Amino acid sequence: MEDLGSSLLDVAAAPGHLDAEVTGVHIYDPLDEPLVPPGGIVLAVGVEGAEPIRALLEAAGPAAGVVVKQPVAVDGEVRAAVRRTGVALLGLTRAASWAQVAALLRSLLAEGDLSEAGDGPSDDLFSLANAVCALLDAPVTIEDRSSRVLAFSGGQDEADHGRIATVLGRQVPEEWRRLLEERGVFRDLYQGHEPVYIRFDDETMVDRVAIAVRSGDEILGSIWAAVREPLSEQRRIALVDAAKIVALQLLRERAGADTQRRLRADLLSTVLAGGAGAAEAAERLGVAKERVCVLAAQLVHGDEEADAARTEADRQRFRDALALHVGAIHPRAAAALIGSVTYAVVPLHVKDEERRAVRIAESFLARVGPRHAANIGVGRFAASLDEIARSRADADRALRVLRARGASGEVAGYTSVHFASLLLQLSDLARAEEQRPTGPYERLLAYDAEHGTELVATLRAYLDAFGDVNAAAARVHVHANTFRYRLKRLVEIGGLDLDDPDERLGVMLQMRLFDG
Repeated sequence: MEDLGSSLLDVAAAPGHLDAEVTGVHIYDPLDEPLVPPGGIVLAVGVEGAEPIRALLEAAGPAAGVVVKQPVAVDGEVRAAVRRTGVALLGLTRAASWAQVAALLRSLLAEGDLSEAGDGPSDDLFSLANAVCALLDAPVTIEDRSSRVLAFSGGQDEADHGRIATVLGRQVPEEWRRLLEERGVFRDLYQGHEPVYIRFDDETMVDRVAIAVRSGDEILGSIWAAVREPLSEQRRIALVDAAKIVALQLLRERAGADTQRRLRADLLSTVLAGGAGAAEAAERLGVAKERVCVLAAQLVHGDEEADAARTEADRQRFRDALALHVGAIHPRAAAALIGSVTYAVVPLHVKDEERRAVRIAESFLARVGPRHAANIGVGRFAASLDEIARSRADADRALRVLRARGASGEVAGYTSVHFASLLLQLSDLARAEEQRPTGPYERLLAYDAEHGTELVATLRAYLDAFGDVNAAAARVHVHANTFRYRLKRLVEIGGLDLDDPDERLGVMLQMRLFDG
């Protein structure tokens, strides 16, 4: 509230204080279950009226605040809900767009992240932008190659409406990008090493001077200043020097992000493996006290030996895509590539965690589509650290069931494939102990092999048809009387009592395990 000011937001109802830590920004979707982590700010798009506001406050759970468009309907029940839940109710001015407020809030959170990443507040991008602003006596933005605003200085109100729109949206507006491209500004900017002056023949516009930020031949971004006149020689040199310092900071932040990604992957691997270091790793990831689901995702490749380097690159890109997807759902979600499987741990705060996790996985596969043909297994929720390793095992088993079925682009929750997973485990045990078919099933296999008959196929059709002779005969394409004769013969030869449910179950399991 102090940073954004009362012109954008005001407090409609507060639980008594506003010192809650804000951890992220989340947009409310009435068609989806609320999934708000502790400290989240909920942007309640389209919510109006006292009763819908009260219901959202109750559903928001551990959120820090809920933002609705003004005028905010506040009655006694809404105030009571604010006090009961501890969630602040904020009003957004009707002139502001939801995109603007989301960008501004995320900008404020990003400033804190940048400060923590550097050696001190004087080293982060926002401080550098303010330093360049002081050198040039002009408001400054630092942008990436896609014209996204990475940082901005103070004094932006001294520029024009285009700069204000850029800062609010954290992106240069599309019409401005087209204008600059048509004038060849980006070509001149990225081909040269000197500042480029851009003059506008419009009294409402402030001229610009820009310089590319480089690391050798690589363009990292650019610095833009809104100026009233061309730079003096002293200020030109200052801007050139500033571009070199910004380049170092961008490289350091990129290296820091890569290191942070690898660190989170290592921590997640430790958590999934369990053991002595799991508790500390979970604490550092922030999931030690969370209820989580584990997702196990694996790409489906036709021939993994054909191009091992390409396959590994695909896995890395797939991991990055899944990490981005789950990170957008919960700030403490993490993903790591272990072997050929990408694992994700997703904190959830809904009643049916596995169903919600399956929907998250399905949404991800729908987004990556044909670019990444993959399957995802979802484990049961883990209410404690000790259960995370079990959730991983569940996810692995669900993924294995999909793999055994030859699936592609499918998601399976462990509970939905529980029995199929048990059969695979039993099959593993039988192979490990070199078990072989026994009893009636063994005798029928031997008779078929010796005499060229199809008694096993007859028995399978009978069991699959729940004892319906006509349906079973149709499956194997013989007359019902012929089928009855074969059934009589297999009972005699195998010594099988088809009226005994235990014997039926035993022979069915052997058929599944040994694929006779």
